[in-house]
Formats: sequence, C-alpha cells, structure tokens
Amino acid sequence: MPDPRKILENRQLGIFGKLLQDPNLWHLNRRSVSGAVAVGLFVMYLPPLGHLFMAAGLAIAARVNLPISVTLIWISNPITIPPMFYGAYVLGCWLLDQPVVGFDMHFWIDWRNWLAVLAPLLLGSLVCATLCSVAGYLTIQALWRWKLMREIQRRRARYRAATSAPSSSRQR
Repeated sequence: MPDPRKILENRQLGIFGKLLQDPNLWHLNRRSVSGAVAVGLFVMYLPPLGHLFMAAGLAIAARVNLPISVTLIWISNPITIPPMFYGAYVLGCWLLDQPVVGFDMHFWIDWRNWLAVLAPLLLGSLVCATLCSVAGYLTIQALWRWKLMREIQRRRARYRAATSAPSSSRQR
C-alpha cells in the first residue's frame, strides 16, 4: 500500500483537501476493499477523461479504499483501451440494434463519423462498467469470506489439537 502521506502531498489530488484525511479511505477491510474494486473497475471502463479524479471522487464519496480504487483505473491503458472500447462499442451497437462499423480506416479517420459511434460506445461502456464493477465487488466479497472461513477452520483445528493432546508426559 502506498504511504498515505505521499498521496496527501500529491498536487493533483489536492483539490480534495481535508476529505483525504478520512481514515476509512486507508483501511483494508472487506467493505472498503470490495467497494474500492467496484469503484476502480467502474471508472476504468468510462471514456478516459479524468479517470484519476473520478475514481478519487467516487472513493471519497463512498468512503472506500482510495489507493486501490485509483490503482485499478490503470488496467485501462494504451494497450488495453482499443479492445475494451471496441467491445463496448459492439455491445452498444447490439443493444441499440445498429450495424457495427468494422475497421474501415476512412470511416474512423473522419471525425464527423465519431458522433454516430458515440451513443453505442457510451451505452456499451456503461453496461461493461456496471458489469465489471458488480463482478469485482462480488468476487472480492467471496474471496474475503473464503479466506476468513479457512482461517477459522485452521484456528479450530489448532484448538482441537491443543486440547486433545495430553498436557504432560505423566498423563500418557
């Protein structure tokens, strides 16, 4: 985990001021981590304009782990953005019952065609963001519970082993 003081000193996040001093933004518990994953995965699928500020603002509003939510937005990077957003565009076209435009270079270079692509892209991005967010939240919740149950089983096994063993050599 990054040091909270370094994040508090970040000039870009300075617009949030005193809000960054909420201790809930730095805790690692099931609610905070699963919420942060949901926030990060949701913002990751939105068009890349101000991801850092959106993720930080949503994390602060939801009072979930700030470093995790801000870190997860970097899943969308120059390598992953084209397949992510083309998939979102195809999904949006399918939902709006519009034809999908393939990789015709003349179509994509002309900026006037971008308005026709914007509606399916935004709809597909919103659907993908929501699905990824819910899936990430539920996955973290399930993994956290599974780990907790394993730890409880280990403790019970240690306790049974400690109570069933004789306490001294004379009792054998």
